[in-house]
Amino acid sequence: MRQVFDQRLDSVRGALVVMSATAASAIRWASDALLAADLAPAEPVLRADDEVKSLRRRVEQEIYALLAQEQPVASDLRLAVAGLHVAGDIERMSALAVHVAKAMLRRHPERTVPPEAEEIFRRMGEVAERLAWKMTRVLELRDATLAAELDRDDDEMDALHRSLLSLLFGDWRHGVVGAVDLALLGRYYERYTDHVVNCGRHVTFLVTG
Repeated sequence: MRQVFDQRLDSVRGALVVMSATAASAIRWASDALLAADLAPAEPVLRADDEVKSLRRRVEQEIYALLAQEQPVASDLRLAVAGLHVAGDIERMSALAVHVAKAMLRRHPERTVPPEAEEIFRRMGEVAERLAWKMTRVLELRDATLAAELDRDDDEMDALHRSLLSLLFGDWRHGVVGAVDLALLGRYYERYTDHVVNCGRHVTFLVTG
């Protein structure tokens, strides 16, 4: 019985790792689409979101079944609870990547990001992707030390968001609509990494209790 139970827990862990990797790829494709005003990278973002949603449903169904049938305790119960939270955060990450891609689609063929903001958004995309892949590693290894680093890593995104706001409130020459678009995009990237940090905290709870 225990062997079957452990296999089901491993299935949950594996699905969470796949979800995280998919969300990491999605933010890269979305950033590529945004900066290049290119339709091609936007398409896999939408497919990735469908995959993440499907995996979340599978994770939730499996965890609810485990809670009902196995009545796990201690670390197994922590995995079940943390898994539900992590799956929700990853789904939100995927949805935010979709928002980034759709921001480009609304303005296409015009560019959403003007030249003076391109470097900020390039770095935002890099930070978001890097943290998401680090989170994937955290989920693979269940490494609480690595998970704790994500909170500090997120400071870089916060600094970039402040730089974006300084640009928007400075000598901005692209109109109100352009400013709103960039403010929303900045918020999408900031929230993306906030969800990464949340996942790291759930893993810390899972490992340490």
